[in-house]
Amino acid sequence: MTRVGVGIIGLGMAIKPHMLALRDLASRVEVIGGFSPSPARRADFTRTWGCTAVESLDALLDDSRISIVLVATPPRTHGEIAMRAARAGKHVLVEKPLDVDHPSALRAVEAVHAQQRTFGVVFQHRFRAASMALREQLSEGALGDLVSISASIRWWRSFEYFAEPGRGMLARDAGGVLLTQAIHTLDLLLDLVGPVRRVYAQARTSPLRKIDTEDIACATVEYANGAIGVVDATTTAYPGYPERIDIAGTLGSARLEVERLTLQRHDGAPVEIDGGASGGGGADPMAFSHEAHQRLWADFVDAIAERREPSSSARSALRVHALIDAMLASSRSGQPVQAPRAT
Repeated sequence: MTRVGVGIIGLGMAIKPHMLALRDLASRVEVIGGFSPSPARRADFTRTWGCTAVESLDALLDDSRISIVLVATPPRTHGEIAMRAARAGKHVLVEKPLDVDHPSALRAVEAVHAQQRTFGVVFQHRFRAASMALREQLSEGALGDLVSISASIRWWRSFEYFAEPGRGMLARDAGGVLLTQAIHTLDLLLDLVGPVRRVYAQARTSPLRKIDTEDIACATVEYANGAIGVVDATTTAYPGYPERIDIAGTLGSARLEVERLTLQRHDGAPVEIDGGASGGGGADPMAFSHEAHQRLWADFVDAIAERREPSSSARSALRVHALIDAMLASSRSGQPVQAPRAT
């Protein structure tokens, strides 16, 4: 089997689970090289992973051995680099967020698809065993009509975390707890239950940090399927607690807490899956297994071979951007806001 060549753009801490996943998939993929504008990060990449690091983005995109590009740069650069990579003939996998807001994300999706390239986003929570089991149960109607849907992301990020230059600032991160931390759980929520219709939200910056993005946000949410619920997200909850999704329907309820699922129908025994409870909600944002990343990468490579959309497609990621944009707009206006059309 011919291995697929991978190039990595951006060599910060987010690449660790990717490199571990790619190492486990070494029979199918080969990391050709990486690029960062930082000489120190290039040297660390070569020293840690034994891979070549090039000194320019052009050098990486011009390498004909590379078929897939992983974009792991700061959020404001994601869409631009994805479009540039697609024009260079590469399939593109982008770390979350897809871009800084829904209009920018939609523009990137349309541009990459115009180049007939496969385009995915790293929402690995969709590939956790418990998440996949809940998705299957919902697709089979196990809970009946959904009536109440909520998510709670009560995490902690340390003072050292925010000491990094630009961390939590619009100029670098483009968003706060919604776009940077809670987006994974919110994306999984919408992947399970579908898009939102309307939100009424508030977002605030706590006195804990000198940042210009929100680290507290909450909303009442009306979903397109008619259900209602709440979203609660913060990075001020010391020492950090497991994120949770709660779904109630006419036939039963489910709770997904990180990788632990409990589903109880009115007429049967509970379904329980325990994949562990570590989710990066505490001081160490990288405290999680790379298994879900491995499944995501395997699906993405399969999607290219099968000429289909990946399970974590860029277009499907537009739903979470629609939700986040609506929450922030509602907080600014003090009024309920209709979520933009996701696609």
